[in-house]
Amino acid sequence: MGKGRLEAFSDGVLAIIITIMVLELKVPHGADLAVLRPLIPVFLSYVLSFIFLGIYWNNHHHLLQAIRHVNGRILWANLHLLFWLSLIPFVTAWMGENHFAALPVALYGTVLLLAAFAYFILTRALISHHGKDSAIAIALGKDFKGKVSVVLYALAIPLAFVSSWLACALYILVAIVWLIPDRRIEKTLTQ
Repeated sequence: MGKGRLEAFSDGVLAIIITIMVLELKVPHGADLAVLRPLIPVFLSYVLSFIFLGIYWNNHHHLLQAIRHVNGRILWANLHLLFWLSLIPFVTAWMGENHFAALPVALYGTVLLLAAFAYFILTRALISHHGKDSAIAIALGKDFKGKVSVVLYALAIPLAFVSSWLACALYILVAIVWLIPDRRIEKTLTQ
């Protein structure tokens, strides 16, 4: 079957996830800058999560550009990824509302880790369906960035109970790694 419905559905779900997140930003009562101070942790957690969702949307888009069609296994793998991404608004709000306390920060990392695993499963399903010599397989290669991300998430989760700020620094590091453009798929498709 074609990939169009998968793309449209995924884009819609990600748009709804981002909308839910922004609705968690409550308007303060008052008109001076002092009323914004308590919202700083909520806003910072929102920004980090927005960046992660943007990274997933961008990479998901590139994945789908490198394939021709999908099957049931791919649909389920994609839904699995969307499930973990749909939990990001909850853990984002919990982390921000509790000023980056240890348990919310650890759970935030757990959701990011499970989303990364789900993304990996989706890439394997795509490669399995299209073949080891396909454009998607060549473009993904050894997926060094994906493996580094999983390791950093796995380190950050227990680190949250020692220092939630260091755990958040690792989450930010993962985001920075992925913000550096990854041109593997574009390069493979133009060759």
